[in-house]
Amino acid sequence: TTIAAMDVLQWAEVAPGVWKATIGQADPLTPLNYAGTPKQDALAALEPAAFPFEKDVPVGQINAHGANVRIPLGAREKIYGLGLDFVGINRRKEVHHQHVDHYAQGKLKGRTHAPVPFYVSSDGYGVLVNTAHRPSFYVGSGNRKDSKLPTPVDRTTNKKGWSSRPLSDAVEVSVTGDGLEIFVFAGNNPLEAVQRYNLYCGGGVLPPRWGLGFWHRMHTQTDAATVVQEIADFEEHGFPLDVIGLEPGWQSFAYPCSFDWDPTRFPDPKGFLDTVGDKGIRINLWENPYISPESSISEAMKPYTGSHTVWLGEVADYTLPEAQKILLDHHQAKHLDIGVSGYKFDEVDGYDYWLWPDHATFPSGHDAVQIRQVYGVMIQNMLMNRFRELNQRTYGLVRSSNAGASNLGFVLYSDYYGHEGYITALVNSSFSGLLWTPEIRNADSGEEWVRRFQSVCFSPMLQLDAWNSGKKPWSYPEVTGIVRDVVELRTRLLPYLYTAFSEYNQKGVPPFRAMVLESGYKSEEKEVGGVLHGEKNPYAETNRLESTDQYMMGPSILVAPVLEKQKQRDVILPQGDWYDFYTGAFVGNGETITIKTKLEQIPLFVKDGGIIPMMPMAANLSKIEGKIPLEIRHYGKSAGAYELYDDDGETFDFEKGVFSTTRLEIRRVDGELAGSKTAAKGPWPSRYGEVSWVFMSE
Repeated sequence: TTIAAMDVLQWAEVAPGVWKATIGQADPLTPLNYAGTPKQDALAALEPAAFPFEKDVPVGQINAHGANVRIPLGAREKIYGLGLDFVGINRRKEVHHQHVDHYAQGKLKGRTHAPVPFYVSSDGYGVLVNTAHRPSFYVGSGNRKDSKLPTPVDRTTNKKGWSSRPLSDAVEVSVTGDGLEIFVFAGNNPLEAVQRYNLYCGGGVLPPRWGLGFWHRMHTQTDAATVVQEIADFEEHGFPLDVIGLEPGWQSFAYPCSFDWDPTRFPDPKGFLDTVGDKGIRINLWENPYISPESSISEAMKPYTGSHTVWLGEVADYTLPEAQKILLDHHQAKHLDIGVSGYKFDEVDGYDYWLWPDHATFPSGHDAVQIRQVYGVMIQNMLMNRFRELNQRTYGLVRSSNAGASNLGFVLYSDYYGHEGYITALVNSSFSGLLWTPEIRNADSGEEWVRRFQSVCFSPMLQLDAWNSGKKPWSYPEVTGIVRDVVELRTRLLPYLYTAFSEYNQKGVPPFRAMVLESGYKSEEKEVGGVLHGEKNPYAETNRLESTDQYMMGPSILVAPVLEKQKQRDVILPQGDWYDFYTGAFVGNGETITIKTKLEQIPLFVKDGGIIPMMPMAANLSKIEGKIPLEIRHYGKSAGAYELYDDDGETFDFEKGVFSTTRLEIRRVDGELAGSKTAAKGPWPSRYGEVSWVFMSE
């Protein structure tokens, strides 16, 4: 049997630095169907970058399995991305079968909540396989006999260089079906490739200001009176509160969902929402997408549902406009018109024995596998479109996502609860246009409670999820003061964090990002594989291990979370001078430092010249009145500048140019550092007032 010939793909530049090619017949249902409109001007503003491969090399093929493509891979390249994962970030030599599901605890690579078919190379480019099928990625694995291979080495001769997984010169991707669509995002470094991907998908989401405050999800048995009392308890204990999340019990039927208020627990939904709204508190409703026979929309939705049920609830086919309209109109009348601010969409990922089988049918005619792969991003897009029509920003949670989601106002979460894995997931999400929250649910000690709170305070969503535990921030009295302090620090950093999200929206820079996306960062090579049968493992591999326990927040802050019982930890500093956030003391330059941990502090470091705007503490972000004074901190010895962003924090008017930027600048005058602030530019009158300058390292 002869090997099927590879085809030369025809690449077309579809945006500045973005190329697209198709092999075979591309499917009409893809993740990018639900992405935003590419930001062409922002893409053009990036540094020009060349197409990263030879265009006339045959790399595409249709064979009995389906469609596959072979992307060249250099011997020293590292590959990052491929969606949400809780173990490691370097995908070289891994095989990922991309399958939307509950997280598989690292045993089945690619089986996860958000198996995004996009990867980034250390050489500074990205590749997206835009498919709603389940693609398989062989990342430098699976050597073809016609590829450029290293010289074979026999393990039994004890010669160095033998590998159980020899280097391959390609990333090979395959899908079942008649074809696939491939995008290449050029860049001069990995961050630029990520920026181009995010900008092509519509830019990153800019949450409402209240979305970056404190979220507290109530116990599932909660009623209206309990919520009102909970708000009073937060006030009594001196904790900020911005969003209350109502879990399954708010509905008359939750597994599957009625989407209707429970008349016993919430007899007057509008009166309840008015009461909490007067205090500046937003309400976020938990839902799953499966429609109970008890729901008021059940009969209307029946013609637009699939052949199988989940928990005996019907599965709507939201590729159909009719199905979308039924759900959205119901949510408009029963929720949004009376003050609900957003949703948490659960159970859109797996397990296989919960969801519909691969052979299920849907009235649109779309394949059941494809609908499962994009169901989460489809629901996000549908809800965001309705909020956009209302000119009302939202921020919510979702259990499943895919490519093209950077512009959608939802944060991923999981039932998996390993603290170390939570931090790795936060790092990993930055490669794929995803946001992730390492939410707090419970802890075995006050120390663990503190460490989890510290991590979540430096994430895209600060959330205590007490749906089952009933925990409060003050549930461990011995550490309540420490927890309050870190929550207050997160709140004080809102001007800096909100500006970082504006950079995500307008320039595609992830507000929380892996260290390998930071200029001047260098990783180390270590042998992995350990011991086999009491002896050195002959199958051990030398791997380029990247840091997954530290990350960047915004342009200047390096975050190094601490785990329970961790008395000291290493921090890898990129090139350049770095300073302690709390004291301003110099800590190092381009080296690995070892620090002793303090229970009361999450280690934070600021790069030389870093400018950090901080506001006073606020109990509720929606209730702030008058001009907000700022403390502007500067770290290091270098001059610098910072563009502080502001808008109304509520609507999409910023997309029409209704925002402002205030330039904060540090200059050295007669050998001394001095700060200056220009008047806000733009049609939005900035909410920030007087500033005081604090030179932390002088």
